[in-house]
Amino acid sequence: MWAGRADAYDSTFARLCAHPVPALLDAAAVGPGTYVLDVGTGTGTAALAAQARGAKVRAVDADGGMARLARARGVDAQEGALPELPFPDDEFDAVVGNFVLNHVGRPRTALAELRRVLRPGGRLALTLWSPGRQAGMELFGRALQAAGVVPPRDLPRLDPAEDFTRTPEGVQDLLAEAGFTGAGCAETRFTHRPNVEEWWSAAASGLAMIGLIVAAQDAGTVVRIRGAYDELAAAEYTDGGELALEHGALLAHGEA
Repeated sequence: MWAGRADAYDSTFARLCAHPVPALLDAAAVGPGTYVLDVGTGTGTAALAAQARGAKVRAVDADGGMARLARARGVDAQEGALPELPFPDDEFDAVVGNFVLNHVGRPRTALAELRRVLRPGGRLALTLWSPGRQAGMELFGRALQAAGVVPPRDLPRLDPAEDFTRTPEGVQDLLAEAGFTGAGCAETRFTHRPNVEEWWSAAASGLAMIGLIVAAQDAGTVVRIRGAYDELAAAEYTDGGELALEHGALLAHGEA
């Protein structure tokens, strides 16, 4: 759902995912001289913000196109995916992952790998989508429903045996189970303000789960989805010419 879509991601969901980055870096105690790994860097938003604080940063992303775009912006990024990172044990002072844990197939194994590359006393900070209202996805979901779309059965889904409770308490327990001390997690909320065309282009470009669903439809159905999307956006989600999309993220942290 991300491969070959780095430019589309950069102009749409990257702006959405950037909102909690300052708090993410604060939770990992990133500052001048901190040696940081940004896992799932995407197009480099968190890595660049860490560099602006004076940190030394390495970054990986599972998609080569994302890593190339991050490198073009001055990030030391390479292709790499959890749960096998190309770094030695005890390498980093801090590891950050902005909306990464919700995309891995084996969350507990991924956390063990993040703990492996952290030095003793190093800080981990992660964000993932919270179970509260996600208005941007809600808008897409309501448009699909209005157009009579049934999601395909073969969409990628996390094995139930690997899942965990998507609450502050559940994520905190997950980090503690993985061996992180002083684990904590809290929800942060923010309002994302794209224009109507920008937000639609994320789905039309095949990004994320919504993009896979839209891409599976015939041309006539896509037209119906777009029509429903425009009507709903104009009636309920628009504020002063922009969409006003409330979202929530869980921000978790712990120490190796």
